[in-house]
Amino acid sequence: MTQRLHLIVAFLLVASDAASAAPCQFESQGEGRVAGIVDARSVRLDDSREIRLTGIEPTATTKQALTSLLAGREVMLRSPDDTPDRYGRQGALVFVGESDTSVQAMLLAQGDAIASAEITDKDCAAALMASEAEARRQKKGSWADPSAIKNAESQDDILAEIGRFMVVEGKVLSVRQAGAMTYLNFGRNWTRGFAVTISKRTLPAFEAAGIVLKSLENRRIRVRGWIEGTTGPRIDVRLLGQVELLGANEPTGVRP
Repeated sequence: MTQRLHLIVAFLLVASDAASAAPCQFESQGEGRVAGIVDARSVRLDDSREIRLTGIEPTATTKQALTSLLAGREVMLRSPDDTPDRYGRQGALVFVGESDTSVQAMLLAQGDAIASAEITDKDCAAALMASEAEARRQKKGSWADPSAIKNAESQDDILAEIGRFMVVEGKVLSVRQAGAMTYLNFGRNWTRGFAVTISKRTLPAFEAAGIVLKSLENRRIRVRGWIEGTTGPRIDVRLLGQVELLGANEPTGVRP
């Protein structure tokens, strides 16, 4: 009986630890001291490695905030692997000292960065998005600007941001398929209105999440990505996390 009780207690302790474990605790990919800030989301360590902070896109204040958080600090790198990108940078979530909170989450919580949706681990992605959502709610950092989230009906405002990573909110008026591409149209004029494009190769991710694209008609969504296009602005969705479904009563972040 005593042995069984000990086993139960041990099981509960393990379960408790698992439940309270901080997200984004991927495998350690080394550590080092930050010797310099390269740009708004890259740092150089004292061993000459260049580290790209994954999971975020920078805003006007990111580099300054990154300098305040990381200059001269000892950091731990965590990611599923340490394969460098084509520029030789090692992508990772960065943790200062023994902290369980990544620098990316800190930047997002301060409104000094935008979640990029590139991290596919469900718990980690949710944690980063939650940090951003709280900053939006409190209008911190870049979210204090009413134009930080673009209104999908204002295609000219969006078109002016060609080549930039933006967040757009609006109501999907129609869903159309043309060849291997599905279009979520936010304007009645398909050639000029804002649209989201989703290729056939991305569909399995939506299907696995139980989302039928046709069901998005007349739904409000928030989408993030790089603004493309010529006559009409577009965001090409390649990752499920780029699209958020908004409730009917959820307050919008865009101007009315």
